[in-house]
Amino acid sequence: MSVRNLDKLFAPRRVAVVGAGMASTGVGHIVLRNLLEGGFEGVVYPVNPGHESIHGVQAYAAIGDTPEPPDLALVCTPAAAVPDVVQACGEAGVGAVAVISAGFRETGTEGAALEAEVARRAAAFDGLRVLGPNCLGLIVPRLGLNASFAASMPGDGHVAFVSQSGALATSLIDWAEGGRVGFSHVVSVGNMMDVDLGDMIDYLGQSPGTRSIILYVENVTNPRKFMSAARAFARGKPIVAYKAGRFAASAKATVSHTGAMAGEDSVYDAAFERAGIVRVDRIEDVFATAELLSHERRPAGPRLAIVTNAGGPGVMAADTLLARGGLLAELGPDTAKALAETLPASASITNPVDVLGDAPPERLDAAVTALLADRGVDAVLAILTPQAMTDPTTAAAAVAAAGRGRRKPLLAAWMGGPSVAEGLRVLEEAGVPAYNYPEQAVEAFMHLVAYARNLETLHETPRSLPVSFALDRGRVKDLMATILSEGDEVLSEASAKALLDAYEIPVTKPLPAASPEDAVAAAERIGYPVVLKVRSPDVTHKTDVGGVAVGVDTPDEVVAAYERIVSSVAEHQPDAHVRGVTVQPMVATPGYELLLGARKDASFGAVILVGAGGVAAEVLGDRTLGLPPLNERLARRMLESLRIWPLLVGHRGRPAVDLDSLLELIVRFSHLVADYPEIEEIDINPLLATSEGAVALDARAVIDQSLVGRAPAPFAHLAIRPYPEEYTREITTQSGLRVLLRPIKPEDEPLWHDMLAACSLESIHGRFRGLVKHTHAMATRFCFIDYDREMAIVAEVEEEGERRLAGIGRLVADPDHHDAEYAVLVADPWQGKGLSDALTDYCLEIASRWGVGLVYAETTPDNNRMVAVLRAHGFEVKSKLEEGLVVGRRGTEADPA
Repeated sequence: MSVRNLDKLFAPRRVAVVGAGMASTGVGHIVLRNLLEGGFEGVVYPVNPGHESIHGVQAYAAIGDTPEPPDLALVCTPAAAVPDVVQACGEAGVGAVAVISAGFRETGTEGAALEAEVARRAAAFDGLRVLGPNCLGLIVPRLGLNASFAASMPGDGHVAFVSQSGALATSLIDWAEGGRVGFSHVVSVGNMMDVDLGDMIDYLGQSPGTRSIILYVENVTNPRKFMSAARAFARGKPIVAYKAGRFAASAKATVSHTGAMAGEDSVYDAAFERAGIVRVDRIEDVFATAELLSHERRPAGPRLAIVTNAGGPGVMAADTLLARGGLLAELGPDTAKALAETLPASASITNPVDVLGDAPPERLDAAVTALLADRGVDAVLAILTPQAMTDPTTAAAAVAAAGRGRRKPLLAAWMGGPSVAEGLRVLEEAGVPAYNYPEQAVEAFMHLVAYARNLETLHETPRSLPVSFALDRGRVKDLMATILSEGDEVLSEASAKALLDAYEIPVTKPLPAASPEDAVAAAERIGYPVVLKVRSPDVTHKTDVGGVAVGVDTPDEVVAAYERIVSSVAEHQPDAHVRGVTVQPMVATPGYELLLGARKDASFGAVILVGAGGVAAEVLGDRTLGLPPLNERLARRMLESLRIWPLLVGHRGRPAVDLDSLLELIVRFSHLVADYPEIEEIDINPLLATSEGAVALDARAVIDQSLVGRAPAPFAHLAIRPYPEEYTREITTQSGLRVLLRPIKPEDEPLWHDMLAACSLESIHGRFRGLVKHTHAMATRFCFIDYDREMAIVAEVEEEGERRLAGIGRLVADPDHHDAEYAVLVADPWQGKGLSDALTDYCLEIASRWGVGLVYAETTPDNNRMVAVLRAHGFEVKSKLEEGLVVGRRGTEADPA
C-alpha cells in the first residue's frame, strides 16, 4: 500500500525548478545543474520569467506554462514568494513540492507565520505533498535524481539517509563517498511542514532497494505516525538513529520525582527502543552500524569471543565490551580442546584467544572456526595487527572463509594503515563487517545486540495477566470528574490514592486529620502502628521538610508526631499551606521501595517510569522509561533493566518479591495513564514491593487544568494506540452460535496456532494461497498488530470451559486510511455457522468508522466460499486469470492526484 502521493516526490518523470537562475552561486542554479548533470532521464523544466533558457534548456515564465504538469516542483525562490508558488503548483496539477528555500519558522515569529500560510495554501489541493521548507532537497541515485544543492551525487546503494539537517546531509554525503558507501535515498526533510519522518519511514519500507535507514533526528512532530512506521519497518529491516541534543536540559520545571528523572533524551531512548530503532552516540558510527545491521546475522545474546594475534588489542576490545554491558563468552570444553590441538602451547586458549604474532592464516581460520562452533558464543571478533610475519590480505581471506555459511555474526578489526587496506577490502567484499580499531568493532557489536533485543521485544509473546477491567467505569469516570472539579493543580495524597484504588492498585488509604485530636481518632480507627504525613498541596517531598512520622504506636506519640510535623514544615517551608496531616496504616512487611510514575512528554506524550524509590530515588538514578500501553512482557523488561533487579528476584536468602502482583500493578497503572490525558504527572513513591504483593504507600498527581472539561480525543496523548476495547462485542449468529468478537492480542498466539491446526489444507490455501508454517515468527505477523493501521477481529467461542478462536477477519489499511485490504478465515469446525458473514459485516463497519474509501480482497478462483461472501457483502468481484486471482472491491479508491 502506497504512502499518499510520495511517488511523485521520489520517482518523478517531470521535474520543474522554480527559481532556476543564471547566477552560478544561486541555489536555483545549482539545483538545476545537479538535475541536468546527475543522469536524470526525465524531463526538466526551468521556471523563471526573466530567461528564455537556462543551461541550454528552455525556461518557462510560470509553472502553469509547462507543456505537461510536473510531478515534482523544486522551489528555490525567496521565502516571501513561496506561498504564491505553492498555490500555483496546486492549480497546475503538480503532485509534490520540495521547498528548498529557507526563511520560515527557523527564523522566528514572522517566518512561522509565513510557513503557516504555505501550509494553508497547500492544504487546499488534495494530494499535494510538500517536503520542507528549509531543506537540502532529495537524491535518488538509482534514478540519477539529484534534486538538491548538494555538492556531489552519492553512489547507488541500499542505505537510506533521512536527515533533519541539510548541512549534516551534505557532510555525510561527502564522507560516505570516500568510504565507498552508497545510498538508495538521501532526503533532507527540513521543517517537516507536511512530509515528516513517519512518512519517510513508511515510504522507504516499501522500497525494495532499501535495506536499512539512517535517521538524523532533532525532534519528532507526529509521534503516533513515527512509532507506527518505525515499528513496522524495524520488524524486517534495521533503523539506526543519531539524536541531536543528548544532554539538553528539560524545558519545563517539574514537581514530581518522575518529572525530574524522565528527561527528554531519556524519553527518546525509550521510544527508540520500543520502536526497534538502534540509537548511536557518535555520528561517525551510523554507517558502520547500519551496514552491520543490514546483514541477516543477529546475535542470540551479548557473549562475544575475541581472537587476536596480539594481546594488547584483545584486552582493549574486552575492556570496551565489559564497559558497554557485553559479556566475554565462556568457552566450552570442546572449544578449549580444539584450540589446544591447533594452537601453539604458548598461545592463550581462554577468551580473548591469542594466536600469537607469528600466526599464519591457517591458525586464524582454525581459531575462528572453533569459536563460531561454540554454543556459548554469540559472535566472534577477529583482530589483526600487522607484524613482520603477518600477511593481512591472506589472513583476511582465511577469516572470511571461516565465517562463510555461518549464522553467527563475525566481525573483524584490521589495525594499521596501507598494509591492511587490501585485507579490509577482502573482508568487506566477503560480507564481514571490518573496522580499523577493536573499539569500533565492539561498539558495532553492542549495537547489534541492542537491535536483536529490540526485535525480541517486538516479537515476544506476553503472558496473559489477570488484569480484568470489568470494574464500573462509570463510577471511575464520576470519581475523576469529582477530583477534577476541585480545581487543584496538585492532587492531595487522598485524591491521588483514590484514583489508584479505582484501578484496583493496592494503596494504604489515608484519613485526613486537621488537628491532633482528629489524628488520634483516625489512628484508633485504623489500628496501631500508623504513619503520619503532612497534608499540603505545596509540599512535594515530605521527608525533606520533616513531614513524615512512621511507626507511631500510641495516642501520645500521635499528638507529638502531629505537632512535630507541623512545626518542621513551618520551619523548612514557611509559605506552605498546611491542612493538617493524613493518618494511614504502617506496613511492616519487609520489601523494596520502588518508584512508579508517569509524565507527559512534549514529543511522545505519556511516558512511564519505574525505578528504585524512596527518598534517594533521584540520587540513585536507577530508573527506566517505557511508553504506554504496557503488557506483562514490556513491564518485566523494564524491571529487568534496573540495577536492583537481582534484589527483586531474591538475593542472599531474602525472599523474592511477588513479581506477578508487581507486574499486574504496573499494567494497571499503564491503563490509568492511558485513560486520563488530564494527568500531567503522577508518582507512586514509595511503592513497596514485598513477597506478599505491592502497595502504594504515597502518591501524588499533577493535573493539566487546560484539559479539564475539554479533553482531547481518546488516547491522543499516547504515541502507541492501546488495545481497542471499544471493538469488543458479543453476538449470536443465525445458527445460534454465541461468539465474542474482539480485536486480537499478542497473548492470543497459542490460540491462533490452535485455530490454524483446526483448519484443513483447503481452508489454509484459500486464506493464504499456500501453506503456513506454525512458527512464532509467522504468528507475530498476525497477532502483534498496530491497531492504528490494522485490525484483526477474532471470533472467540467457549467449548467445555476452554476459550477457542473460531475465525479471524482482518483489515490492513494504508497509513492514511484511504484503502484497506480485507481477508477472513474460519476454522473448519465452525464453518457454515454464519461466522464469515458476521466477521465481514463487523470489519466493514470498522472500515467505515476509519473513513476507508475502498476495501479490497484477493483470493483464488477455486475459493467459492470466499467469493460468495464478497458478493453477498457488496464487493464487485473480477477475475485476474493471468495472476491466478479473484479480486473483490467495495467502495471508491482514493484519487492519487
